Amino acid sequence: MTDGQFLASPLALIAAAVLGYLLGSIPFGLVLTRAAGLGDIRAIGSGNIGTTNVLRTGRKDLAAATLLLDAIKGTIAVLIARYFWGVEAAIVAGLFAFIGHIFPVWLKFKGGKGVATYLGLLAAFAWPVAIVFALVWIAVAYTTRYSSASALTASLVSPIALLLFGYPREAILFALLSVALWYMHRANIGRLLDGTESKIGKKA
Repeated sequence: MTDGQFLASPLALIAAAVLGYLLGSIPFGLVLTRAAGLGDIRAIGSGNIGTTNVLRTGRKDLAAATLLLDAIKGTIAVLIARYFWGVEAAIVAGLFAFIGHIFPVWLKFKGGKGVATYLGLLAAFAWPVAIVFALVWIAVAYTTRYSSASALTASLVSPIALLLFGYPREAILFALLSVALWYMHRANIGRLLDGTESKIGKKA
């Protein structure tokens, strides 16, 4: 992402934060599964509203739609903020879109783990790095069948890739997001270590 032509004003940064949070907090996994008559996605599997848990309903189409929409909401937040207020506001919008996804006010601040939104933000800031993320995710998923391990590994690679591709400020942002993503996966990490983590495609 290239620099904007002006520094964002405090009001612009606030507007970007609000925009990012509101877009990020839309719980598409919950909305889609309820609309499909599947009830509350939080009552099955891991209780999460993200793609992996939606997949446990057996509806691959809903899981794909959740992945796409959770990613796009982050992309849109960044692009809108950058268009109106510049690159600094875009970074703020991206940060708050991620926060909104994992801590949505509508669900008592209990949201998703942020993987799809992380990917959508990468696509907005540096699409080649988004491809790197996706390739790493696919490679680890193919090898291990663990969605959590795939996301954790890809999130470690992404800030490094951003530095290598010439995005130092974005690398700092995604280093922070990666820390948050690992924190949100702390229970998964425990299950990976003791061998009880559910594999991709398993319904429970």
